[in-house]
Amino acid sequence: MIPPITTVFSIKLILNYHLIVELIEKVNAEFEAFSAEANQQSEKGNKAAGTRARKSALELSKLFKDSRKVSVEESKK
Repeated sequence: MIPPITTVFSIKLILNYHLIVELIEKVNAEFEAFSAEANQQSEKGNKAAGTRARKSALELSKLFKDSRKVSVEESKK
């Protein structure tokens, strides 16, 4: 039996909501890591922390791109 269209739509909304929440949590966690590493680099001169901060910055940019894709997808509905 095929579920009613409203059920399918509701499931898609719930999945998209969970995806957005997951992305926000990942961005927050990665920003905290970036902030901690950047502070270690600037305050203590820790070069390895600078490398880790740059890695976190790259990961943040990927997460922002994913977030934008989801946002654009949602706006088209």
